[in-house]
Amino acid sequence: MYCNNCGSQIDDRAVVCPKCGASVQRNNLIKPVQSENTNTLAIVGFILSFIVSIAGLICSIMARKQCRETGERGMGLATAGMIISIIGIVGAFLVMFIYVIALAVML
Repeated sequence: MYCNNCGSQIDDRAVVCPKCGASVQRNNLIKPVQSENTNTLAIVGFILSFIVSIAGLICSIMARKQCRETGERGMGLATAGMIISIIGIVGAFLVMFIYVIALAVML
């Protein structure tokens, strides 16, 4: 947790801030702010999931990891990119499978 007076990080059980000596009140603490930036790789992964599914899947997986580590926004975009990419890959395999079976039946 963080001191409301000086903003330094302090122990959760602290009664006073070790840096400034201010009294720590549980309702008077500042929580770390989540980044307002959206992860660029999440956007790229989402867009690529419609065009090149495998590239979209890879970018989206990397973006989810980055969002967890940095606190950036974009976790939803990355998840959507993963889902769309997986559906695209499975769909492409089904189409190829049906095409091969149709060719085998015609011969």
